[in-house]
Amino acid sequence: MLRERITAEMKAAMKAGEKEKLSTVRMIQAALKDKDIEARVTGSGTGQIDEAEILSLLQKMIKQRNEAAGVYEQGGRPELAASERAEAAIIANFLPQQMDEAETRAAIQAAVAETGAAEPKDMGKVIAALKGKYAGRMDFGKASGLVKEALAAK
Repeated sequence: MLRERITAEMKAAMKAGEKEKLSTVRMIQAALKDKDIEARVTGSGTGQIDEAEILSLLQKMIKQRNEAAGVYEQGGRPELAASERAEAAIIANFLPQQMDEAETRAAIQAAVAETGAAEPKDMGKVIAALKGKYAGRMDFGKASGLVKEALAAK
């Protein structure tokens, strides 16, 4: 489903002559092909990554673009930083609506109750449960701090 959407966006960008969007979507396609090849080599599954892995890949790509933009800004290259941020915005369009902090906290409380986590060493169980349900919708970098906070309060 997401693969088809990415392909459709690439075709639409070609027809509309949107060069920046086209190059970003092609970059996503290339990253997907790399992951598919990696999956075939390791022998895991069908040789194509699933939706959750695609969402994870897209989040990783956004994080890389934002980090690069920060480096460019520190180096006095605002035009390159703007380009990286534009790419991140295009990639973000393929992700589902991100959860706000209140939704994230509620999901964490539910996952803590569901897994029976009682102390900080149970954090891995809670994060695994969250990743299973909210892949692509939750920023797990921020969520891990909130999980730690929730488990420390117990």
